[in-house]
Amino acid sequence: MKTLLILLSLPFLLFSCKSNLPVAQQSGKEDMAYLLFVSSDQYADEEVMVSVDNAQPFKAKVVKAKDASRFGTQYGIATGTHTLKVSCEGKIIYEKKIFVSTQDVKQIALP
Repeated sequence: MKTLLILLSLPFLLFSCKSNLPVAQQSGKEDMAYLLFVSSDQYADEEVMVSVDNAQPFKAKVVKAKDASRFGTQYGIATGTHTLKVSCEGKIIYEKKIFVSTQDVKQIALP
């Protein structure tokens, strides 16, 4: 009787010891970086023209700095070093050489 009780309780002991296995495995990160344009006052809620490495410019939406994490639009670029020019109404308001790495969200603070 005692051996029967031990044999029946053994599976319960084994199943109660659960190891923590990863739920989801990450295969590989996308080789992209992201730009987020923020401004405290002057250019908030405006559209600016952005040129990366003197390529064809694109329009980007600027958000207030306090709303950047919830409402900001992120624009994907390749990783590495880039020359970034931001202009509004024909006037260059930001020009700088930046470095972005994989999955990095670089906040560009406009005046």
